[in-house]
Amino acid sequence: MAIVTRFVRQRALIEPVSRVSWFLAGRDVGPSVKTDFGRNCRGLVSLAVSDPHSGQALLREDASLKGWNVLPLISRSTATIPILENPAVRSPLHQRTFRRGLFLKASSDHAALQYLEVPDEGIVVISLNRSETKNAIGAEMLKQLHSIMEGMRHSTHARVLIVLSTVPGVFCAGADLKERRKMGISETEKFVGSLRATFSALETLSIPTIAVIEGAALGGGLELALACDLRVCGEEAIFGLPETSLAIIPGAGGTQRLPRVIGRSRAKELIFTARRIDAQRAESIGLVDHCVQAGEAYNKAISIAREILSQGPLAVQVAKHAIDHGSEMDQAKGMLFEEACYSRLLNSRDRLEGLAAFAEKRKPLYHGE
Repeated sequence: MAIVTRFVRQRALIEPVSRVSWFLAGRDVGPSVKTDFGRNCRGLVSLAVSDPHSGQALLREDASLKGWNVLPLISRSTATIPILENPAVRSPLHQRTFRRGLFLKASSDHAALQYLEVPDEGIVVISLNRSETKNAIGAEMLKQLHSIMEGMRHSTHARVLIVLSTVPGVFCAGADLKERRKMGISETEKFVGSLRATFSALETLSIPTIAVIEGAALGGGLELALACDLRVCGEEAIFGLPETSLAIIPGAGGTQRLPRVIGRSRAKELIFTARRIDAQRAESIGLVDHCVQAGEAYNKAISIAREILSQGPLAVQVAKHAIDHGSEMDQAKGMLFEEACYSRLLNSRDRLEGLAAFAEKRKPLYHGE
């Protein structure tokens, strides 16, 4: 039986890895409540647990997520963990409850989607969870990412998307080369084509996207980050496109997006040499927008996302459209395209609300209309 070793006040955000059931032991408590861990846990205590025999941690706080993750020790099993109530912290679930058990069952999802709640409602997080391969993208992970992108295209609630890793020390190690070795030429072409299409689907989402990079972003992992609008990294991050060292080239957009981000000459040097660069160098050449203290990249991304949330939703989406498409035109055509984009907002309710809020010296209440 695992042992609770400490309690911490915690604002739970997300738990993309596990499904959780609360079993409430008490005379007047009804059936168990099934929920996403973190979704209904506000006001409850967080905890750290360990195996009483080995002392090994079973559950740990994830600094990047400000939540809790199941460690690999129980990533393919289940565990019942007694949780003692902290009387200083209350929620509706605490009524007439003196003891509870937390049932954790790890998900098989290699990529998971989570919608955050108030005050971060509108922020959506994609987490990469394939720890056994350092988030190397295999067929199943790619399938899940593709499915998520299809769903995001039709989402009416998402306003900012964050892509991150729950695996310590790595963002994404690229393609799963062990799987790749077993593929024939046609299978490889199909896989790379699907990977390219999935990253393009991410790039063309109407909402802003932010990559949170802690650790290595190599090959397809860097190409995934390049498909995002913004990139934030921790100071220990490593970047590289090592494909030429394997006698191939980046095939999921690296040869096209990298030059557009850092310039043709620098992109050629990185790709020709298969060189890896550190976070400081990445920031200096514009590969990442912000380099922060290790473990703080998610907090920086959330801060940026919150700033975006306070702006007019339609305006942000149209601005992204204008930048992405207009920058591929010559300036004269780009100016005409900007004019057409601007016209789309003239009859919006949000524009009128923005003008009214300015005149009344109050914060605007935008509805994306």
